[in-house]
Amino acid sequence: MEKKPEGKKNGCKEDDDLPRMQLNHVSRLCKSVKDSVEFYEKALGFVPIERPQGFDFDGAWLFNYGIGIHLVQAKDEQKLPDNDELDPMDNHISFQCEDMAALERKLNELNIKYIKRTVGGKEDGVIDQLFFKDPDGFMIEICNCENVKLKPAGSIGRLKLPFDRHNPPVELDSNAANAS
Repeated sequence: MEKKPEGKKNGCKEDDDLPRMQLNHVSRLCKSVKDSVEFYEKALGFVPIERPQGFDFDGAWLFNYGIGIHLVQAKDEQKLPDNDELDPMDNHISFQCEDMAALERKLNELNIKYIKRTVGGKEDGVIDQLFFKDPDGFMIEICNCENVKLKPAGSIGRLKLPFDRHNPPVELDSNAANAS
């Protein structure tokens, strides 16, 4: 019988061997950086931030809610999705939202086509979802996923949840600092 190394559970590293992590940003190719910036600002409240000057390609960085979106001007539009169909089973990024009705009103105000569905039940928790696409056809989901408990599926699994938000430091100029 093979002996497992001491200090290991199920042959896996101890929890302390890996540092805590969180999603930093999502990168998207786009047909028009300008149009995509406008969409993410108006529809989802993201804020443009300065990019490091060393990049030699067109793009924009946006940030809010503890996550960044990096937009990169596509050199080849063939790499972009060309499907107008809204399919919740398609690749997508999901944002948890504290007021689904307010976001649905915003989508209607901006004439953004979306589908709405509810999944789950009393035992698991009910999740409301809105699915729509950005100007380049990338699927976005908005949900109230906090209604569902995180339950590790299997014997491995100590979830690592941040005790605080390790967001990038924010540098405000005097005009921005006075506006807040």
